[in-house]
Amino acid sequence: MPDACKMPDANPILGRVIRRLRTDRGISQEGLASISGIDRTFMGAIERGEANPSFDVLLRISSGLTVRLSELVRLYESESD
Repeated sequence: MPDACKMPDANPILGRVIRRLRTDRGISQEGLASISGIDRTFMGAIERGEANPSFDVLLRISSGLTVRLSELVRLYESESD
C-alpha cells in the first residue's frame, strides 16, 4: 500500500482523465455537464482539479461519458503511477 503522504493530489489527475475522455468523444464541457445533470461551472472545477466530486457525481459523469466507473478509476490509476 502506498504511503498516503507520497500520493499525488487526486483531483487534478482525475480532472485530466475526465477532460481527455470528454474531448476524445467530442463532447463539450457544457454538454457533459448537461448530460450528467451537474452545473457547468462545477464540471469546469472538476476538470481543473479544483473540486472533489462525490461518488454519485462520478457515477453520473462516467455515465455521460459512456464509460464504466471502474474504467475511469483505472485510467486515473494509470495516470497517477
